[in-house]
Amino acid sequence: MMLANRTWKRVLLTPGNTTVSSVYRGRQCFHSSTKLFRSAVPLMKEDDEPSRQSVVPRKYKFFQNVEYAKDGRVAIIRFDNPEKPVNTISFDMKDEAKLLWDSEIHDNAAVEAVVFSSGKKDGFIAGADIQDIKSGDAEEIKAVIEDGLHFFQRMKSKGVPLVSAIHGPALGGGLEWALWCDYRVCSDSDKTKLGLPEVKLGLLPGFGGTQNLHSIVGLQEALGMMLQGKEVRPKKAKKIGLVDAVVAPQSLEYVAVESALQLAEGTLKKKVKKKSIINRLLEDTSIGRHLIFKKTKEMVDKNTNGRYPSPYAIMNCVKHGLDHPSGNDKYKFEREQFSKLAETNEAAGLIGIFEGMTSLKKHNFGEKLHDVNTVAVLGAGLMGAGIAQITAEKGYKTLLKDKDNAGIGRGEKYIHENWDKKVKRKRMTNYKRNVNSSNIVPLTDDSATWPNHFNKADMIIEAVFEDIDLKRRIVKEMEEVSPDHCIFATNTSAIPIGDIALGAKRPQNIIGMHYFSPVPQMPLLEIIPHEETANYAKAAACEVGTKQGKTYVVVKDVPGFYVNRCLGPFLVEVSALVRDGASLENLDKAIKNFGMPVGPVTLADEVGVDVTSKVASFLSNADLGVRMTGGDVSLMSNMVEKGWLGKKSGQGFYTYDGKKKTINSEVKSYIETFKERDLVLSEADIQNRIISRFVNEAVKCLEDGIIEDPVAGDIGLVFGTGFAPFTGGPFRYIDSFGADKFVGMMNDFAAEHGKQFEPCQLLKDYAMAGKKFYSS
Repeated sequence: MMLANRTWKRVLLTPGNTTVSSVYRGRQCFHSSTKLFRSAVPLMKEDDEPSRQSVVPRKYKFFQNVEYAKDGRVAIIRFDNPEKPVNTISFDMKDEAKLLWDSEIHDNAAVEAVVFSSGKKDGFIAGADIQDIKSGDAEEIKAVIEDGLHFFQRMKSKGVPLVSAIHGPALGGGLEWALWCDYRVCSDSDKTKLGLPEVKLGLLPGFGGTQNLHSIVGLQEALGMMLQGKEVRPKKAKKIGLVDAVVAPQSLEYVAVESALQLAEGTLKKKVKKKSIINRLLEDTSIGRHLIFKKTKEMVDKNTNGRYPSPYAIMNCVKHGLDHPSGNDKYKFEREQFSKLAETNEAAGLIGIFEGMTSLKKHNFGEKLHDVNTVAVLGAGLMGAGIAQITAEKGYKTLLKDKDNAGIGRGEKYIHENWDKKVKRKRMTNYKRNVNSSNIVPLTDDSATWPNHFNKADMIIEAVFEDIDLKRRIVKEMEEVSPDHCIFATNTSAIPIGDIALGAKRPQNIIGMHYFSPVPQMPLLEIIPHEETANYAKAAACEVGTKQGKTYVVVKDVPGFYVNRCLGPFLVEVSALVRDGASLENLDKAIKNFGMPVGPVTLADEVGVDVTSKVASFLSNADLGVRMTGGDVSLMSNMVEKGWLGKKSGQGFYTYDGKKKTINSEVKSYIETFKERDLVLSEADIQNRIISRFVNEAVKCLEDGIIEDPVAGDIGLVFGTGFAPFTGGPFRYIDSFGADKFVGMMNDFAAEHGKQFEPCQLLKDYAMAGKKFYSS
């Protein structure tokens, strides 16, 4: 259950045509000069091969020893910190780069060109070191960025061609380094991606990115890349002029060296991307630029509600640079804006989410008992089909079983429509779609061979109706046909896993894997072991979920688990606010303005009023006690009886007509029957009443050991419900709000509205001690 976390997708915008192209998978080489090529994969002559200095001691920590090609005329500098799996730009790395350049390159008259490459197998530079940014104050950060800028300008001052050879990610500071170069060559590998994703951390490109990118790809493309933080693939990068050549990985360094030398000799001329007449009018005139920035700001306003300062700072930097094109003032303005953003709560929250995602990729459950190669999915409805889709996309053999051909047909139709959309949008090749499709084996109850297929399954994921008797019956049936090592995962949204495992022959193999709808878009997976679940089953669930592209949180086996448990009081308070006179429109508006992707009314409609009602009713009868009181969840159960199931039925709280939604007179009359009084609630009243109960339940889950730590709690609600990402999640929100102030607000609500607002003990303890959930 839950709506897609569209905040990450909708926070920012796409001015102009910035659709990311699918990866170029051929072995043809794109190049601005055909003189370099006589075959698709040119072979390096033996005397041109740079000598690998494997026996020479390393001089540097962050770079391999400088190598020379073409009789010493081309220097090859490879980024490579052997202590880290990826290259990043850190304060120390910057200092070492200056030392390397000054000692070996700058005054070396023999060097006529420089190639920057990487010693990593599949990576250029992944970005800046976040820890450096977190540890420095504003003045220190400005000084470091200024020092870095001086280094890049010193590189340019040598007056020789600088070429980047990019394979794997070139993101953030990595792409900015490449932008200072005169020529960029990248591999056509699907691992290669280029982008400036700083906006996703509440920051902006600080090493000249806001000034250098638009002169290369154009103003509209540059704004789209920086404001969305989107990653550009090789073919698209060539099309927009971000790179000058796309070649096979095996040819990358050879082509970079050849290009560098020919640029130095003047036999290769860099082609400048030509603009259309329309783009020249828009991007190269003051009137056109004014229109671009006006429309861009309108879209940022619409999609962020002004909650994210970094998009505005990025626009301001670009505008300032266009108004002050010469000298270093534009770079000074950029680093000043960067340092201001680095000290904002929004940056702290978004960086916290990024670090949380990284930390949750690791588990301590040991090794799997058996490799997972074949995954069976039971149920081809929206959930089951979605699970099958993301499983097949990652290369697993996927058995998709439903009771009849009609059910399987609906599931396959859903999957193939999703893949067709990806192909149309150039996010997937036809070849990849066909490979994915071949990974799915459709089966029905009438298929004579389905037991034989399931006898080879390493994991079974059931996604059937929320009925405990049905789920127990399926467990029994699957244990009869699957091998002893097979993991059985249930996709229940609220039923305790231990209850489903009762009577099972292999309870140690049973675990919960709660996906969120729509599965292909939602990033969160809750993994729920029960008391008897073996560690190898936990490890298998974590690894499969990670491979499927999910960020997982491991939670305790209780009714509602974590996300839906927090939503229980949230939904009850929505009904209480309706009782107190809040309109449906104002409820949605208030919560959207708080920073959620959608309001609670739209949320119920998109998830399904029936699903939402079932979860709310289940939790009302569970163990939450007074925390599930104060409202009337029959508001939704009565709607289910009327057939108002939400968007899927065309009628829920809203009436749906294509993309339009309205509240009709019948729904308004129904809502009026629930109103008991009109408290003339302000937007802040609505926000604080809903969010306080939501957040209090999250802290209660930490108190009860349902989640391991605040990191899991923040990631769970941001990725599972869209809890305002700029806050960093409920726990960082409390740290920013102040625990004592938050407890005081809840106590005031409790005095006015009832004990359902009483803050949990852990929250009161933190308020009393003046503690925070995060030390920094």
